[in-house]
Amino acid sequence: MPAIDLFETNATAADAPADDAFDITPDDVNELPFVTRSIYVGQGGNLTVVTRKGTTVTFYGLAAGTTLHQRVKKVLVSSGATLTTAANLVGMV
Repeated sequence: MPAIDLFETNATAADAPADDAFDITPDDVNELPFVTRSIYVGQGGNLTVVTRKGTTVTFYGLAAGTTLHQRVKKVLVSSGATLTTAANLVGMV
């Protein structure tokens, strides 16, 4: 029997739980397939991203298991002297 979705007909608010997820491989050139609602950090470290509005920012010292609630369109490998060291990233949409 398939799972029943009691919320299928509800509008999705920005702060609602994610509907789907995808693995993220940092890339300095290509954008993610979807702008995220949040990013799960499986292995801690620094995370350099480009936000939905185009701002490049580095989140330093993220712990493993952190969920970063940020709308992101790109996860960079490096940005100047800053290197993304966090790994096992999952984008949630």
